[in-house]
Amino acid sequence: MAQGDAVQAAYDAVAGIYDRFTGNNDYELWFGELLPKLEELGLRHGAVLDVACGTGKGIGPMLSRDWTVTACDISAAMVEKAREKFPEGVRFEVCDMRELPRLGEFDLVWALNDPVNYLVEDGDLERAFAAMGANLAPDGLLVFDCNTAMLFRETFGAQVEENHDDRWTWRGLGETDGVYAAEISGDEVEPNVHRERHWPVDVVRAALKTVGLEPLTAIGQRETAEGLELSPDWDEDRDHKIIHVAKRA
Repeated sequence: MAQGDAVQAAYDAVAGIYDRFTGNNDYELWFGELLPKLEELGLRHGAVLDVACGTGKGIGPMLSRDWTVTACDISAAMVEKAREKFPEGVRFEVCDMRELPRLGEFDLVWALNDPVNYLVEDGDLERAFAAMGANLAPDGLLVFDCNTAMLFRETFGAQVEENHDDRWTWRGLGETDGVYAAEISGDEVEPNVHRERHWPVDVVRAALKTVGLEPLTAIGQRETAEGLELSPDWDEDRDHKIIHVAKRA
């Protein structure tokens, strides 16, 4: 099965439980911390393209801030869940981020909560970055995050198993040639495997430059007892994610 088909199948399988599975993800808190930092980098309020939008958990916080939202995902089942939440006022598309059509000119194009890690084949980064970059307004920003080495060790390691109220189980399968895998199974979800690749910062930046985008910054993100912390001195062994910001070169 091609990777794109595998990702689509994996997310089709978890669409029904996704909101509960990611129940601890606080997008309002995340955006409240992140958007001011993006404004310091020149972000202009206007239109956002939410790539790999999932069930639309990030759409509400942007609508409440008076952004115009267009959203897309590779999984039709996930898009349908998002459309149920926002039947009006949001344009939805079903598409692979590597084959994203030009949907307009956006002040902000982002792909949050690790969709870039699902790009596991050589050349996938360049294809996705080029497609997302083609949707940027002249002064627009491209924003996405990548899981860190620490997060992969802690959540995809072969010794990891997380049970969620006996309804589903996340089981790490370990790493092979830089690609990590984990299986989700249970009474409420058909067994499916999620495969993600660790992309180091230097590789990400090189791919951005290859397609005519300029890396602006990388921000470390970690969750602590005090809440969400964003740091300019990102660290693969301390942070959970690294948020990349780029623009047209």
